Amino acid sequence: MSQDPQNEPEGDAPEILTLPLDAWHRAHGGRMVPFAGYHMPVQYEGIMAEHLWTRAHAGLFDVSHMGQLLFSGEGADAGLETLLPGDIKGLGEGRMRYSLLLADNGGIHDDLMVTKLPAENGFETQAGDFYMVVNGACKWDDIGVFREMLPDEVGISHLDEQALLALQGPEAVTALERVVPGVSALVFMTAAAFEWNGNPLWVSRSGYTGEDGFEISIPGEAAEAFAEALTAQPEVKPIGLGARDSLRLEAGLPLYGHDLDLETTPVAADLGFALSKRRREEGGFPGHARIMIERESGPIAKRVGLIVEGRQPVREGAAVVDAAGVEVGKVTSGGFAPSVQQPIAMAYVPAALAVPGTRVTLAQRGKVHHAEIAAMPFVPHRYVRKGA
Repeated sequence: MSQDPQNEPEGDAPEILTLPLDAWHRAHGGRMVPFAGYHMPVQYEGIMAEHLWTRAHAGLFDVSHMGQLLFSGEGADAGLETLLPGDIKGLGEGRMRYSLLLADNGGIHDDLMVTKLPAENGFETQAGDFYMVVNGACKWDDIGVFREMLPDEVGISHLDEQALLALQGPEAVTALERVVPGVSALVFMTAAAFEWNGNPLWVSRSGYTGEDGFEISIPGEAAEAFAEALTAQPEVKPIGLGARDSLRLEAGLPLYGHDLDLETTPVAADLGFALSKRRREEGGFPGHARIMIERESGPIAKRVGLIVEGRQPVREGAAVVDAAGVEVGKVTSGGFAPSVQQPIAMAYVPAALAVPGTRVTLAQRGKVHHAEIAAMPFVPHRYVRKGA
């Protein structure tokens, strides 16, 4: 989810906005860049150091640029199922699901997380309503699609005064449990309401780094004090969006706008797990017929991982070429992987090439690189699926 901050243009952009932690980031040495319409920290001490700290300890990320939405009213679950291919009706309270906002052609408007809320949720909404986090760069487009396509009976609220923080890493649970007792009872893809200094928190055990961790929704006016409380813990350092990008790449997690777009189907993107069994059988979501044909026959191209030889990273836009030098695929994300200690990438290649161990050639800016198709993730996921 979200776009790559390292590729974000740094020129003058109209109406670059600030988020609740803007002054806090600057005071802590954050190097700010325009990203998804906001001033955001790309790094503090350096991407390599921040990446490795998060893999070993706990990193605090500000992801308040993401869109936080509430869906309420009778039929909200059925309405969402007309746009998402996940089993929304079958979600239990406090349970989360990764899903996709699909276009009529089966392409992807956005990838997102949706949670069914219990009665106690801190948002002053009812049990059975839904909380959703969408990508910052396309949240306004997403809201437009939801408002246009969902029935009038389904209420949509944009929680634009909420901050969203992600605490990621193997020591995240130790640090957060000291500050917010009880969070260690959560397991991967569950969420619950908590309170800190009189402020309501909505906490999920989730994230986008491949590590164990949490995402915390908190009123914007309380975000700075909460960030101070977290970084006062010895396990925690603030981490920029540059390391967030390298962490998710190692974890094999796609970025919307790079690895996912309106021309890419869930099958080509290797996101078949987001297509719930009941929904595959019943249909009723955009692009169902095309997606089912691709599931049966295989996609023309498929998202794969690449291990690149040498030390030079291969970036988004590099061509995958055959023995005759003809372009047959495209790199969509790439960089040096600090935990792997070599360059890695994601690309779309013809299905016949999408087999781990297959050798491929990459062409970028007049240079040729050799790579091998690799299984993802590059670094094993460390989600906590049983009680801590």
